[in-house]
Amino acid sequence: MHKTITPRGQSADPTGFDSRSTVKSSPHAEFIGRPVDRIDGPLKVTGRATYAYEHAVDGVAYGYVLGAAIAKGRIAEIDISDAEKAPGVVGVMTHRNAPPQPDFGPTVTPTVPEVFTRARPALNSDSVRYYDEPVALVVAETFEAARAAAGLIRVRYEEEVGAYDLQAHLDDAYAPRRTNAGLETDSVVGDFEGAFSQAPVKIDATYRTPFEHHNPMEPHATIAVWSGDELTIHTSAQTLANYRAGVASTLGMPPERVRIVSPFVGGGFGSKLIIHADTVLAALAARVLQRPVKIALTRQQMFANTGHRAEMIHQLRFSADTDGRLTGISHDVWSATSSFEEYCEQTAAFARSLYAAPNRLTRHRLVRLDINRGEWMRSPGEAPGMLAFECAMDELAERLGLDPIELRIRNEPTQDPERGVPFSTRNLVACMEEGARRFGWQGRDPVPGRTREGRKLIGYGMAAAIRPNYIGATTARVAIDRDGQVTARLDMTDIGTGTYTILTQIAAQSLGLPLSSVKVELGDSLFPRTAGSGGSWGATSSGSALHQACSILKQRILEVARSSEASPFRGVNVSEANFAHGEVRVGERSARLSDLIRGIAPDGFEAEGSVAAANATETYKAYSQHSHGAHFAEVAVDCDTGEIRMRRFLAVIGAGRILNPKTARSQIIGGMSWGIGAALMEETVLDRRYGHFVNHDLAEYHVPVNADIAGMEVVFLEEHDDKANPLGAKGLGELGVCGAGAAVANAVYNATGVRVREFPITLDKVLPGLPLTAI
Repeated sequence: MHKTITPRGQSADPTGFDSRSTVKSSPHAEFIGRPVDRIDGPLKVTGRATYAYEHAVDGVAYGYVLGAAIAKGRIAEIDISDAEKAPGVVGVMTHRNAPPQPDFGPTVTPTVPEVFTRARPALNSDSVRYYDEPVALVVAETFEAARAAAGLIRVRYEEEVGAYDLQAHLDDAYAPRRTNAGLETDSVVGDFEGAFSQAPVKIDATYRTPFEHHNPMEPHATIAVWSGDELTIHTSAQTLANYRAGVASTLGMPPERVRIVSPFVGGGFGSKLIIHADTVLAALAARVLQRPVKIALTRQQMFANTGHRAEMIHQLRFSADTDGRLTGISHDVWSATSSFEEYCEQTAAFARSLYAAPNRLTRHRLVRLDINRGEWMRSPGEAPGMLAFECAMDELAERLGLDPIELRIRNEPTQDPERGVPFSTRNLVACMEEGARRFGWQGRDPVPGRTREGRKLIGYGMAAAIRPNYIGATTARVAIDRDGQVTARLDMTDIGTGTYTILTQIAAQSLGLPLSSVKVELGDSLFPRTAGSGGSWGATSSGSALHQACSILKQRILEVARSSEASPFRGVNVSEANFAHGEVRVGERSARLSDLIRGIAPDGFEAEGSVAAANATETYKAYSQHSHGAHFAEVAVDCDTGEIRMRRFLAVIGAGRILNPKTARSQIIGGMSWGIGAALMEETVLDRRYGHFVNHDLAEYHVPVNADIAGMEVVFLEEHDDKANPLGAKGLGELGVCGAGAAVANAVYNATGVRVREFPITLDKVLPGLPLTAI
């Protein structure tokens, strides 16, 4: 279920999503804020939504990637003769015959954008940098023939000693130049060490979070088609501009000759922000063979080749006075990274804005291992960081004898603790108080292990949530024809989040038309460039640009209507014109929008609107912008087996204006499910002898399924953030996982008295510590 309430001290959002506009849409045709069903739903449930591997292309051949059997070394010999002679094979590519590509380059790019657009060559060297790195590509008339022939390739390696153990190489840790998104590696305010040494109450706890993998439902796949020197790529991508630039850089061709097509994406979670081997190899093979080539990575291949969340060690140190006011906060993180390309999640950065304390310290350190690079994984930084941080906050609450919510409220900041600027909006306390009321938090026994139902130990847990609000540079194009039919085009993607639906709502409301009069076209790099799907900025960035385009479109219509002899508004002051119910009304005069356009501009109108990246705006610099929330979890732990079961889960969210409660609820529930996975089951095991991920499929890498998820409730606080963007909305796609795992972990502790600091919390870690009275 979902509900919307207004937090105390804040008025409800005024009617109309941009009260500053002089050309308004009808307040009686509100689409924004309604739980509209997904526009693309019928296509998906009937199988007519075309995903990357499913595009119909004549004459396509099938590629299969052979990966390295070592994690570090070089290829001494590779024999492809048997594979080349196998039935149906049309080509075999290795480093010996692959087209030339630029070198990979330095481990750290000069600027952040180059991380996404740099060349990512494949099969351009005899070196092996990580286990399962592509060493050959077989292309055949069928997938089965390609896979069978790949098994005939013989490779002899010269193996080198590699580094695969984070703990064993902590002495080699170093400070990276920057963390993800260009954030500072360290932050220092006041004198934390002094405050910590003198504090009457303190916590020093070390937590560990494991390697994790994205596992979107749709595997990474590409179809490459050349037409002369023009390349079309059908793929599964989150950001088309990045894919386009990455392909162009790798193939040494102008970006305008590359077209990326990705109308439907079966999940990405950050793993489809940059090109991977399937895209590069398909493009290379298609050019060599002069025919289309399609490649889909297997689930097992994705574990090594499409990114992961790195293993991390977190040291949390808090100091407080006896009343529970924090005097110091410190979050140190050691994280694994690749030896050939650095990636540092901003794991401690959220702590810079969450709670008040005069003395503060956050630091990020990396340890190079011989593995593939880590990548952005849903809520990069906040997800693993808050999992550890919010558990340590509960440890401090227990040490102080305070309720966990009360501790957090006592440390609510009045402004951003490190930037020293006001928050644009902040309803964290309201989220916690409303969540406590709805969840029945007052019934929680603060003494762990004391609440039972038969042979089940029952526990309550909570945690705060915070996620920065971003907006990316985006342009949208909108056109209206003589029949009043609107088409909006953006290279934005819908990765299952509801983008088609939300943009349809925005355009329909802005132009005063029914939803059926709006068609949104996405996922083609021929359309105007957007920031894509990532960073929880997709809806607000693309929605704001589309809103701007619709406003410009209305102004153009009115300008012509005021001067055209065929217009009923000729010579009229149109500054207060109203678009509603398919009509344009100015004072007592009105006309159907389609009739008006047919009379004054038979070819229709077109307009583009744009928004700048948030960090380029003065508003973003003047305010600290975040979405907030609070998670509440109830678990049952079996006294005999240590098995943990969810009983219910509540999230109360303050994320600006909610554009569509139905799709927003789905996003939060998805994030909550990720939190359950991170707390209780998700872990990729790296073989510390040979450098490969052992459990590289969904049989052994466990993610939550329906049986693991109990009753979920999502409540949205009504909140309009006019500092964020013209829509007053904020990003929430990643907020749902922030803190969610910690709420589960804190509930497990409340049930059992067992504080597990190495995630995931599995029964073998709980069972030995269960109280004797429970056993």
